[in-house]
Amino acid sequence: MSENGHRSDVVIVGGGLNGLAAAVCLAGPASRLPLHCVLVDAGDPFAQGTAEFDGRASAIALSSRRMLEAMGIWSAISPHAQPVERIVVTDSRNGSPARPALLQFAESHTIGPSAFIVENRYLYDALAQAMQRLAMVTVLAEARVDSLDAEGNHARIRLMDGRQLEAELVVAADGRNSRLRQLAGIETVGWSYGQSAIVTGVSHEHAHEARAFEHFRPSGPFAVLPLPGDRASLVWTESSTEAERIVALDDEDFGEELAARFGTELGAVKPEGPRHVYPLGLSVAKSFRARRLALIGDAAHMVHPIAGLGFNLGLRDIAALAECLGDAAQLGGDLGADAVLERYETWRRVDTVMVAAATDGLNRLFSNDNSAIRLLRDSGLRVVDALTPLKTAFMREAAGMTGSLPRLLSGRPA
Repeated sequence: MSENGHRSDVVIVGGGLNGLAAAVCLAGPASRLPLHCVLVDAGDPFAQGTAEFDGRASAIALSSRRMLEAMGIWSAISPHAQPVERIVVTDSRNGSPARPALLQFAESHTIGPSAFIVENRYLYDALAQAMQRLAMVTVLAEARVDSLDAEGNHARIRLMDGRQLEAELVVAADGRNSRLRQLAGIETVGWSYGQSAIVTGVSHEHAHEARAFEHFRPSGPFAVLPLPGDRASLVWTESSTEAERIVALDDEDFGEELAARFGTELGAVKPEGPRHVYPLGLSVAKSFRARRLALIGDAAHMVHPIAGLGFNLGLRDIAALAECLGDAAQLGGDLGADAVLERYETWRRVDTVMVAAATDGLNRLFSNDNSAIRLLRDSGLRVVDALTPLKTAFMREAAGMTGSLPRLLSGRPA
C-alpha cells in the first residue's frame, strides 16, 4: 500500500501490546478474511522487547492463551510462560511478620491453570515477529497523528509529517492518553488512586512451586508472580510519593526495603533488573466508538492491576472487534459502519464496567488498615476459602471462561 493517500481496510494507531495484537489478529491466520492493516506508532514497535522498555509481566488467562494459539504465536511465548497452579492470598498490617493464608485458589482439574505469567518483553517480541511476517501489514514507525477526519465514507488520518492515510476503520490502541480519543471528543470517567506500582524482577531462595502470592497491605497489594526458574515478577503498590522514594534508593537500601515487605515464604530475596514505577488509576471511556473509530485497550479502559486483567481486557476487546469485522467482511459490508461498531461497543462495555467496578472495590477494601474492615474482609475471605464451588466460579471468571465469548477466546478463527 502506498503511504500517502491510498486506502487500507484498517489503520491501527499505537504499537504497544494491544496494537501489535490487533494487527496480528486482523491480518493473520486468526482472521477468516485477513484485512489490509497499517500500524502507526510514535516509536519503533520492533524495539520494545526489553526489560528496560517494559519491566512488567502479564497474567495470561486461559481464554487469552487460546486466542494467542489461534493467532499462531503461543508456541513462541510458551517457553517463557510460567503456569500458575496456586494463588495464595494473605493479609496483615505493615511490619507484621505473621501472614496467614486466608484464601487459596488451586489449579482446576477440568480447565488446568487459570493463568500463565509472561514477562512483557517476550510478548512484544513474539507479536512483533509475527507481524513482520504478515504481507497484509504495513508499519509506519516514528509517526504521529496530527488529525482525524471521519465525515465521509472513509476515515482520513493526517500524520505530523504530512502523509495521509485512508481506511474504512481506525482502531485507537494509543494508550491511556489516547490522541485519537481526544480528537474524537470522547471523554473518560475515572480517578487517580494516589498509588503507584513498583515493578521489578527478583530471584528468591526457595522454589515458588508455581504459586502466586497476593499480599494485601494498607498501602496496597504486594503481588509476587512466579516466573520460570526461582524468579518472580514483583508488583509492589505504595502511595505515589513513597513509591518514588523507594525506587530512587541505591541497590542496598532498595533490597532492604524489599526484604522487609517480601515475607519468608520463598526465603531470601534479591532484586534483579531495572525498576519501573507506574501510576495507578481508573479510567473508562464514555464511549468505545466514534464515527469510523473503535477504541481498544488502555485507550478504552484502565483498571487497577489487583486482578491482573489489564492485557486480558485488551485481548477481549480485540477478539470482539475481530469477530464483528469478520462478520461484516464476509457479508461484503462496511467495516466502519455504525452498526458494526455499535455491536462491538455493546459486547465490550458490560464486561469492562464490571471489571472496573470489581477492581476498584477490591483496592478500596484492602488498601486500608481499619480494624473493623480488616475483620470483616478477613472473615469473608475465610468463608470463600471454605466454599469450593464459589472458588471454582471465581477461577472460571478469572480464566475468562464465562459470558458470551468471541470465537477467538475459544481458540477459533474470528
